[in-house]
Amino acid sequence: MHQQGGTIKDALDSIASHEYVLPAIQREFVWRPEQVCNLFDSLMQGYPFGEFMFWRVAPENSAQYRWYDFVREYHQRDNPHCPELAAIHDKPLTAVLDGQQRLTAFNIGLRGSMALKLPYKRWSSWDAFPRRVLAIDLLASPDPDEEGSRYAFEFIDEARIGIEGSRLWFKVSDILRLEAGPDMNDWLLEKGLEREQQSLAFRTLDRLYRAVRVDQAVAYYEERSQDIERVLNIFIRSNRGGTPLSYSNLLLSIAVSQWKTLDARREVHGLVDEMNRVRAGLLFNADFVLKAGLMLTDLASVGFRVENFTYDNMAILEENWRNIRQALLETVELVDSFGFDSRTIQATNSLLPIAYYLYKRGAPRDFETSDHYVGDRRTIRGWLTRSILKESGIWGSGLDTLLTALRQVIRNSDGTEFPAAELRRVMAQRGKTLDFVEEEIEDLADMGVGDRRIFPLLTMLFPDLGSGDGSDIDHVYPKSRFTPTRLRDAGVVDGLVDVFRDHCERIANLQLLDRSVNNEKRATLPAEWLDVHCPNDQARQSYCDRHQLGDVPREITGFLGFYEARRKHLRERIGRLVNVA
Repeated sequence: MHQQGGTIKDALDSIASHEYVLPAIQREFVWRPEQVCNLFDSLMQGYPFGEFMFWRVAPENSAQYRWYDFVREYHQRDNPHCPELAAIHDKPLTAVLDGQQRLTAFNIGLRGSMALKLPYKRWSSWDAFPRRVLAIDLLASPDPDEEGSRYAFEFIDEARIGIEGSRLWFKVSDILRLEAGPDMNDWLLEKGLEREQQSLAFRTLDRLYRAVRVDQAVAYYEERSQDIERVLNIFIRSNRGGTPLSYSNLLLSIAVSQWKTLDARREVHGLVDEMNRVRAGLLFNADFVLKAGLMLTDLASVGFRVENFTYDNMAILEENWRNIRQALLETVELVDSFGFDSRTIQATNSLLPIAYYLYKRGAPRDFETSDHYVGDRRTIRGWLTRSILKESGIWGSGLDTLLTALRQVIRNSDGTEFPAAELRRVMAQRGKTLDFVEEEIEDLADMGVGDRRIFPLLTMLFPDLGSGDGSDIDHVYPKSRFTPTRLRDAGVVDGLVDVFRDHCERIANLQLLDRSVNNEKRATLPAEWLDVHCPNDQARQSYCDRHQLGDVPREITGFLGFYEARRKHLRERIGRLVNVA
């Protein structure tokens, strides 16, 4: 039933009173601040922003399902999920099937805030997620920009509300308490604006008031059937578009509606949060967890297809959830013990064969630390490293078919050791070879410090030096010595300055050092540092052998000879290592 009517304020009041709720089949809030700003601009310009789809739940059915509230004070780390509501009995509800993102955006902009992680801040830092509220610049030009936006909305620190240079920031949520006409004029008069500014600001403020509190902007279709299967089908059909709803989100919705004892939504998102809190910070999501569930429980295939999410299959997932969860956590801890992080591993699906193997072994809780598994860990690390070093898209196209085949290999193995050699053979059959030709080996030997694969390659070359969080990538000859001025002052001729600077950043001038040692070393030339920290020739030779340095010239003018000799040695070692199962 299509209906027209209602203001944005009316919709928010219905959210606040829990008349509008979210069913468990809904996803999380995923919009970015700029999307929220664009929505408010569309509202102000009177553009249609889509019809909502509501499910009218009869009072006698309201207690049969789990319901969730809309996010208001969004915090990317501490409050990203829709809060679950207490059981609701004998009350008519309106469940939002399509339009959650838009209604949540209005709820945040007009009643709450957003706190997103700042770039280059640590996830755990107290100041990494500043709280920001939606504001509009009342003095911005009404002329449209190149994208057609006419109004200057932005999420800002609340302390900036008011006059800021040539801007007058108005907190958008204040429009819910500010009345039209004289109340607006009085508020603006306090700002001491010039007449033209006063007029412009009033027009913008009045337009915001009418857009939120007067215009009948909410159009919706209301479904009154109480048949959950029909409602689920409507939800899936209506949400195949949208931004950015993956198919796995829809399938998670099905799982949520079919689990009997556990809350699938809470379990999956809770596991994602727990895995992401591990130091490696590999940025897992619900897609990964669902695909892992399909793979680990030996369902027909690991593809995101509706036929895989039957009632019986969801029962298998729920029954085995504890073991699935433990295997995934052990996998993340293992990868973290390798020193790998989100910069190293961009395709988290590469971890699924490892997770399946650990699941089959019963996910031993000490796998990443016990001496009993040291050989297995070395094999897993080597296999994973080779898949990272390949740039040919091992974990891209044909992923589901590949994972299903690898699962079969592990299932058919005796389970006493990770079957790396057989996995490589099956991968090669599917065009995903882990063998390296001469050109690839040459490229690896010339790898630069900015390449995401540099750390795993160094850990392959120096397996005893690069694990956990105790190792840094260090320049053997310190980078600070390679400025053009310092090189010329040291006696390097002009024609070689650029060569020196290029070679400084490549793997033949890199090593893994304990973090505390790296802090001590800093800008010291390697020969000078060895003089201080290696008291005799034996200790010096031991250190050079361990880091495969060869002869270390005392002056930087000897750097190119050192570089070429070490590159040749590392290139030979890379060639031997990458093509070993």
